[in-house]
Amino acid sequence: MASSGFEGFEKRLELVFSLPVCDDDNVRARHGLRLLPVGALREALDAAQCAVVSAAGNAALDAYVLSESSLFVYPSRAVLKTCGTTRLLRAVPALLRAAAAELGLALRSCRYSRGSYLFPDAQPFPRADFADEVRFLDAAVPNTLRFRHSAVMPPHSHSRRQHKWHVYKASSTSGDDGGAARLTVEVCMTELDRTLAKQFYVTPGDDAGRTSHAAGDAMTAASGLGGVMNPRALAFGYAFAPCGYSMNALEGERYATVHVTPEDGHSYASYECGGSDDAGGAIASVSKAVAAFRPGAVSVSVCYGGGGTTEEGIGRAIDADWVWSAVADAVEPLGLTCRSQAAEAFPGAMTVTYQTFTRTPPSST
Repeated sequence: MASSGFEGFEKRLELVFSLPVCDDDNVRARHGLRLLPVGALREALDAAQCAVVSAAGNAALDAYVLSESSLFVYPSRAVLKTCGTTRLLRAVPALLRAAAAELGLALRSCRYSRGSYLFPDAQPFPRADFADEVRFLDAAVPNTLRFRHSAVMPPHSHSRRQHKWHVYKASSTSGDDGGAARLTVEVCMTELDRTLAKQFYVTPGDDAGRTSHAAGDAMTAASGLGGVMNPRALAFGYAFAPCGYSMNALEGERYATVHVTPEDGHSYASYECGGSDDAGGAIASVSKAVAAFRPGAVSVSVCYGGGGTTEEGIGRAIDADWVWSAVADAVEPLGLTCRSQAAEAFPGAMTVTYQTFTRTPPSST
């Protein structure tokens, strides 16, 4: 818990490994990281200072709701997202040791991203200093990941209070490393509509006898968040007492995750979707997520690879201009105006775009 309130803004880590071409029974090649022992995952999460509270999976991946955000495990990649004052980067050495010792897997790429903290002084080492985070990651990842780049977006701002996006990427190649094989969208929202935020409180007595899972599912239904990615997706929510909410949703190789800190004065919600070949559909889902909270300020980051297209299997190649336009088309009809936009190229043939939006003042006429 931060000294002035709970820190909603998450830190996000994505590790991509090389799977063996084949093994004696092809099990490691097919399941990879999903074969990690429970104890190995627990050790990594202990290092990050969080724990599993709910789990689900399908044929493509395993998904975990954590005490602070979420974990997704594919055969060749792991996505770990934590909020509050967790020590996310401390999980990196533990995950690399377990992948190598238990499964013989080698790291291909590492990507770390985060926004600007609401309560930076409450963060533990390496605190809110991005340069310290970069130094920690440089020392933690193997020397085989020799292509490295970090950036703060946008690079220049007119206000010290302007929200920024911090990205670090290390890769074993300057070409496609599989780290951005599919598009990932990350949305951060603050100044949530107070009435909508109240849906994410557990009222004493109202939920007597209901589990955190049942209360979370009720919040999912009331808010409409279960259908943000796709109404057919498997969605499972979790409610925290006295307030707060997390949800993971799965559909094939795609996932979506929502996290809400509803307290007035530092309210925050995030939405992320990943694993999609349909860039247009993924970005269009942002509109549904933003509408569920009616925030006063929104930031949207999109990560994509050089071979991506605007629609699944068809469409024009993705570039920054198309992403900026598609995101604006999803967000601005909701009464928000784009205030900044930036794009940055990273190793592994990856590009990250970033845009900020604020509520448009009502017309005086």
